[in-house]
Amino acid sequence: MAWVINTLVVAHRGEPVLVDARVARAQDLAVRFEGRFSVVPRVYRAPGRVNLIGEHTDYNEGYVLPAAIGLFCHIAAAPRDDRRIVVESEDIGRRVEWSLDEADPTPRAAWSHYVLGVAALLRRRDHHLRGATLLVSSDVPMGSGLSSSAALEVAAATALADISGLSIESGELARLCQQAEIDFVGARCGIMDQFVATHARADHALLLDCRSLDHRHVPLLPGVRLVVCNTMVRHSHAGGAYNLRRAECESGVARISARFPEVKSLRDVDEARLYACRADLPDTVFKRCRHVVSENGRVRAFVSALERAQAAALGAAMADSHRSLRDDYEVSCAELDAMVDVAQDAPGMLGTRMTGGGFGGCTVSLVQEDLVDDFRAHVGERYAARISRAPDIHVMDAGDRATRVL
Repeated sequence: MAWVINTLVVAHRGEPVLVDARVARAQDLAVRFEGRFSVVPRVYRAPGRVNLIGEHTDYNEGYVLPAAIGLFCHIAAAPRDDRRIVVESEDIGRRVEWSLDEADPTPRAAWSHYVLGVAALLRRRDHHLRGATLLVSSDVPMGSGLSSSAALEVAAATALADISGLSIESGELARLCQQAEIDFVGARCGIMDQFVATHARADHALLLDCRSLDHRHVPLLPGVRLVVCNTMVRHSHAGGAYNLRRAECESGVARISARFPEVKSLRDVDEARLYACRADLPDTVFKRCRHVVSENGRVRAFVSALERAQAAALGAAMADSHRSLRDDYEVSCAELDAMVDVAQDAPGMLGTRMTGGGFGGCTVSLVQEDLVDDFRAHVGERYAARISRAPDIHVMDAGDRATRVL
């Protein structure tokens, strides 16, 4: 089990000094970069995220409520004299190179293409993009539903743009990173993950309208922590079931819009319209649409409950969201269901649900701050007993957006 630690004690001239652990990590990465490439780098980071509610609504132009978390992708970067993009990953132990004078990289579901795709789109935007060497180190677990891919994309885009002196508005940067994942990795993702990585604010969730990109920061409840429980089952969004769900939603929109021409996406569908078209929709398509329509309502209800400090309503919305994702959208799995189940009677639990695209990954729980130790022990022991696998449990607060650290 893991805690996110924000400070540590180091010795400075024989005296103990408190140092922000996140800055220390950036400094360590800079030292490793300089030792490997003989140049002093700049260091950037972008956060992972947890989605409190609003799952699979972003690519349906709906509402989401994510928050950045204290897990980050760090990138140390320095400009090059040639026009090559050189990327090394400490986590995977691999290196890739690509020239800005070459054709766009061939789309492929590989870690490198999250970075090369961003570089290719930045080159299209501005021919002044410089070559760069990048060293990647991330503690956002891959395949966990905490958006390791968007953290990598946004950190890389932030680094490459800064090194080249390009000025890019945060919303434009988010859209560029989203397009890179669609075009060069093959995952037809929505805008949520990249947008929260570029717009998050500490101690707040981000209410985002994925159609207009209107957004506002919503304060989280005082005395409540976010607890992220990793089932240790990895997932992948680069195709397969994730893209199939999107296609099923589009099929539903096509059928509903035949009766209601003003419908352009599931964002435009309410329950009355959905049930009016029930006979026109195959059962599976109807269930997918019902999840999205009801989930948009739950996001608005959840935000209202946050603003009124109605803890019971928060828990009810999260429970309904998980059931809908499990039964209507069918993106849960035995391990996610078990994690939600064992958390139900854990000390301090206010609400819990799966988070992220599904098929594995993590749950998110709202837990009373003074009972987080008891919650961790309860969930960890019971999940391990049921699944025969120890979970990784992180207790954290909502964090800030991507930035240059050094």
